[in-house]
Amino acid sequence: MNRELHIVGFQIGRETYGVPITSLHEIVRVPEITAVPGAPDYMEGVINLRGKIVSVLDLRKRLGETKVVPNRQNRILVLEHKGKLSGLIVDSASEVLKIPVADVEASPTEHFEGSLNCVTGLGKYQGRLIVLLDMAKLLDSGSAARKGEAGQPGPSAKAAPKAPPAAP
Repeated sequence: MNRELHIVGFQIGRETYGVPITSLHEIVRVPEITAVPGAPDYMEGVINLRGKIVSVLDLRKRLGETKVVPNRQNRILVLEHKGKLSGLIVDSASEVLKIPVADVEASPTEHFEGSLNCVTGLGKYQGRLIVLLDMAKLLDSGSAARKGEAGQPGPSAKAAPKAPPAAP
């Protein structure tokens, strides 16, 4: 039996990324975002989505993109994680991709210490590579950085831990 991953594809810069369609709640245009004081630079703020407050991260900033220019193609992927809705601003959302499990390679970033480690693998799709993201790791490390909890710091230099880690 040929198993396939059903992935929502989206762009950040020139790269195509994907998340499992099962975690997607909906895709919306970018509305007015209310800023949250003291939030990390990649957290844009919150939106009111039909009566629900949704925190919005700029995934471009979260993944280290330095030139972030908003445009009309930007979308917010609203994802459900641990019963909560979170929004991710992306350059554009493309399509639902069906990638055979046999065409998915392991993540090359799993061996880099201190990296965000949110890449679960690389999918081969119609001659291009799709970077598959683990939304749990991406959103959990984001909330840990926001709350100042122990865990992986975000990629931003501004999110550096306040005290050096303890020696092993």
